[in-house]
Amino acid sequence: MSMSGMDAVISARDLRKCYGGHAVVDGLSLSIRRGECFGLLGPNGAGKTTTLRLMLGLIEPDAGELRLFEHAVPEESRAARVRVGVVPQADNLDPDFTVAENLLVYGRYFGMKDSEIEARLPELLEFANLTHKRDARVPTLSGGMKRRLTLARALVNDPDIIFLDEPTTGLDPQARHLIWQRLRELTARGKTLLLTTHFMDEAERLCHRLAVMDNGKIISSGSPRELIEQNIEPQVVEVFGEQAAVWADSHAARHAQRFEVSGETVFCYVQDAQPLLLELQQQPQLRYMHRPANLEDVFLKLTGREMRE
Repeated sequence: MSMSGMDAVISARDLRKCYGGHAVVDGLSLSIRRGECFGLLGPNGAGKTTTLRLMLGLIEPDAGELRLFEHAVPEESRAARVRVGVVPQADNLDPDFTVAENLLVYGRYFGMKDSEIEARLPELLEFANLTHKRDARVPTLSGGMKRRLTLARALVNDPDIIFLDEPTTGLDPQARHLIWQRLRELTARGKTLLLTTHFMDEAERLCHRLAVMDNGKIISSGSPRELIEQNIEPQVVEVFGEQAAVWADSHAARHAQRFEVSGETVFCYVQDAQPLLLELQQQPQLRYMHRPANLEDVFLKLTGREMRE
């Protein structure tokens, strides 16, 4: 991806990291612009978390070049990390401290004075919808509150880049929507977000650009709309029922550019859904749903439907 060095706040070239002779990150190159939300998508084991750890200078690459702002990583990662916030996959809050104390102690890691952190607390607590929980201890918080506190904690040092590793995993829909709203506010304020997620709707809503990773490599990248347009037919008809697979054998290929059978569902990918919908109206034993193609369709096409354990 060519872009001026002025634009890129994160740039990686030919990054490589091996464990036990296996390349977990295998020649990865990407550039992330100031003020964008960039998503890293991929099945379990694709190398997403290792990529984040490399970018933070927590582990050393076996090969390749990496820069955060103007700093070479890992050599100057300490200087770079002052301007970075991290929301890890699991909330590693201190259970013995209150909400406010968790923010205070974390700020001290950045060499901030207590008075400086105290001055930021009202804004951080309001951002996380936790003003009323200022003096509550962590074990009394719900999962959504803990996640929002972890996000607020990542903002203590007013970072320019925030790394978020699966920020909404395990949350109910209301909590996810609130986190999404907050992340959109951060990009509106010019912050740069690098996000890993398993939720395709999350990636489609939040990310300006995405890269799909598999086996340590980037296999496709672009905006959500570009990925859909480049990789997949525009319309999808899902056909359900015990007879769906039997019906597909004789009918799906006639009306669909491409179809896949997964359990009792047949996914038909089409340019124009009308002929297929007319055919399905003659099949009362089947249920079906017609929708536009989405990022999940792209993800499953690129990485396969089989489970990764």
